[in-house]
Amino acid sequence: MDVVELIKSRRSIRQFKQKEIPQDILINCVDAARIAPSAANLQPLEYILVTDKEQVDYLFPLLRWAAYINPKGDPKPGQHPTAYLIVLLNENHGEKWKFHDVGAAVENFMLAALSYGLGSCWLASVDRNLIRSFYRIPEEYSIDSVIALGYPAEEPLLETSDETVQYWQDSDDRLHVPKRSIGKILRINSF
Repeated sequence: MDVVELIKSRRSIRQFKQKEIPQDILINCVDAARIAPSAANLQPLEYILVTDKEQVDYLFPLLRWAAYINPKGDPKPGQHPTAYLIVLLNENHGEKWKFHDVGAAVENFMLAALSYGLGSCWLASVDRNLIRSFYRIPEEYSIDSVIALGYPAEEPLLETSDETVQYWQDSDDRLHVPKRSIGKILRINSF
């Protein structure tokens, strides 16, 4: 699959097969995040890769899923993520543009994961206090987000819609993800 098709096929995945992900694949994905663009090349991002089953189970209830379709869109029992990546910002490096760095690195990570057949879901609504305490994360680090990972057990459907941005599930539990049309978001040479 070429890179544009890879980008266009990426969707948030919330139902996962219970198949272990080889650690070398996960490290390659983190390496893709590592080399993402960084404002002034300050590289404020660091990561905690979580693959231990007990830790994966510990993190699950600390995350909030699919607000538009909660709780129906939450991972079902037996379809929880099999790994997580905790995205950290070292507050001693790069203040002004750090969130741009996060976006670039996370997208690199998720696209690399997809290239290996992995699904991912980027979660910003997380219990930062319990995560910080559990992993003993020093105060100079902020917890930006957590990325859930695993082999997909669902295939969300991309749709074009200028009427709503709310994703939804049909009667077969298939997730439908509306995206605004190119005609509504693109202007060429003027507003």
